[in-house]
Amino acid sequence: MRVFHLVLAPRLSGAEVLAKDLAIDQCSEGMAVCMASLLPAHADFASLADELHAHGVECWFPPKRHHALGKLWNLFVAVRRFRPDVIFAHATIPSFYARALPLGAPVVYVMHSATNDFERPLFRRVEHVLSGRARVVIGVSQQGVMDYVQAIGVHPSMTVVPNGVDLARFAFTDGGERVSSVPQIVQIGRYASVKNQLLTVRAFSEVLTRIEDARLVLYGVVEDPDYQRAVVALATELGIGERVVVAGPRSDVATVLSESSVFVMPSRSEGHSVAFLEALASGVPIVASRIPAFAFANSFPGVQLVDTDDIRCYADAIVMALSQERVQRSLVGLTLRDTAERYRAIARQVCPAVSAR
Repeated sequence: MRVFHLVLAPRLSGAEVLAKDLAIDQCSEGMAVCMASLLPAHADFASLADELHAHGVECWFPPKRHHALGKLWNLFVAVRRFRPDVIFAHATIPSFYARALPLGAPVVYVMHSATNDFERPLFRRVEHVLSGRARVVIGVSQQGVMDYVQAIGVHPSMTVVPNGVDLARFAFTDGGERVSSVPQIVQIGRYASVKNQLLTVRAFSEVLTRIEDARLVLYGVVEDPDYQRAVVALATELGIGERVVVAGPRSDVATVLSESSVFVMPSRSEGHSVAFLEALASGVPIVASRIPAFAFANSFPGVQLVDTDDIRCYADAIVMALSQERVQRSLVGLTLRDTAERYRAIARQVCPAVSAR
């Protein structure tokens, strides 16, 4: 079977990293696999691109940005050359492009977005036109499926496939890898208002009144440069700039988690966060927002789901987490192996003739 994964831009973000992991897994199963994008790869994706090549995955990333017609043409050429049996289009915009072309291969639309894309009238109109071109619609959470049904209607083939974490990389650690005794709080996620880094900075200012040597590190793709600058400005305004690191993405997330004391994620909304799963697997104490996407972890040890809009409540939870030990958590059904098997089953479902060869 020939499998084609399409993303918007290769970058160190959840959907793109998951697509990379799925591509490598499918290649190891003997499938021919290509990972392609509509936009050029970010520089920080270089090591992951090398990993894809090393495992035999073909990559098709444009060297420069194109307008809409250029994106369509570049995608058309990539598909014609690779000749896939199935196309997994990761996120809404890539799925629009894949379904707009007269392609013979079935398209599987994977809804990764942290927000409801169909609150946007334009996206609703386009999806109403293209909905029938998706052979399967995958939601990474039940909430995503519910949002789709409410905005677009019931699709003939919809399913939920939660994201999975690679336990080979994000196994439980006891924190012995830490190189400093300074309590470190970490948030990992793209710089965008939905991720609420500003709330974390405000809460951290409160934490410092009780734990003076604490340190906050923020890592993520700079999706909104103005928002990232606002985060830096707030830390400076609060007089805590020396205790806060505002940095770009990190490819060695497992190392970051092993070196941190607490992981925080005050997101306003999420699809099914890969970073949250990675933190669960690492055993680090977690403080996160009380949103539907995180509800499955509510009873996990060392996890506090709180009202992060309440800065005092958020800060209190972080202080409590800093006193907690790491703990091993069972992630049955939430591993990369579980997710990869579901994707293989869907590929066989939409390509029964190929699977029978």
